[in-house]
Amino acid sequence: MNVREAIFTRRAVRAYASATVDEETVRSLLRAAVQAPSAMNRQPWLFAIVQDRGQLKRYSDRAKAMVLAQMAGDPKTAHYEDRLKSPAFDIFYGVSTLVVIGAAERGPYTDADCWLAAENLMLTAREAGLGSCCIGFAISLLNTPEVKAELGFPPAGAAIAPLIVGYPAAEPSPPVPRSEPKVVSWSGLRS
Repeated sequence: MNVREAIFTRRAVRAYASATVDEETVRSLLRAAVQAPSAMNRQPWLFAIVQDRGQLKRYSDRAKAMVLAQMAGDPKTAHYEDRLKSPAFDIFYGVSTLVVIGAAERGPYTDADCWLAAENLMLTAREAGLGSCCIGFAISLLNTPEVKAELGFPPAGAAIAPLIVGYPAAEPSPPVPRSEPKVVSWSGLRS
């Protein structure tokens, strides 16, 4: 699979087989992640890997409660309320591997650097036949002092990009139509 094919066929996967991603595959994904560009080559990223299903369940339950408490009056997230209240809903979709990309401390470009690493990881996962999905619902929980400590992030650090990675239960869905790029300005010569 070439990089263009990976870009155009990568999808957010939300249904996973029960198999666990092995250590060497996870390490391969991390090696790809750290090839991302970073501002001034600071390479701020740290990685926490969670493959303990009990820990994932505990994090899911706590994150749902936090999101429900924070969403009061937020029309963007209100349509998730019923799902988040369901004890059966797992924000990690039953996956066996959570990769949390974070940093030892935040700086002006740290978030962008970590998200660039996340994109490298997700595209490499796609090439390897794995599915992935960003889990925004987890961010608040992962940045609580106790969970940061549990994951090994320093107190001044931050969990920035939580990604689930695993073996898809089915083939990825077909491409979602995308709008053409909306170019609002283009200075200089064009042919």
